[in-house]
Amino acid sequence: MASVSMRMDDALKQQTETVLEQLGLNMTTAFTMFAKAVVRENGISFLPLQADPFYSAANQARLHKAIEEYETGRAKLIPKTLEELRGME
Repeated sequence: MASVSMRMDDALKQQTETVLEQLGLNMTTAFTMFAKAVVRENGISFLPLQADPFYSAANQARLHKAIEEYETGRAKLIPKTLEELRGME
């Protein structure tokens, strides 16, 4: 297995590691994913995450609040069948 070394601003590295940790990734996994995408697409063909509304600050705050409410038992779960979920599309 090959080893890759690169130089990066200290603050950028820390910020990147913080974000990746929240996504359940480390630097090695994230950069391996990037390299595989470059090879698969024969270029860089993805949009920056900021372009995806899922990653907006407002949506992330909403998701974190929902997770907290679920984990603390304050969330009221509403059971749905698979058919009902499909009908919500």
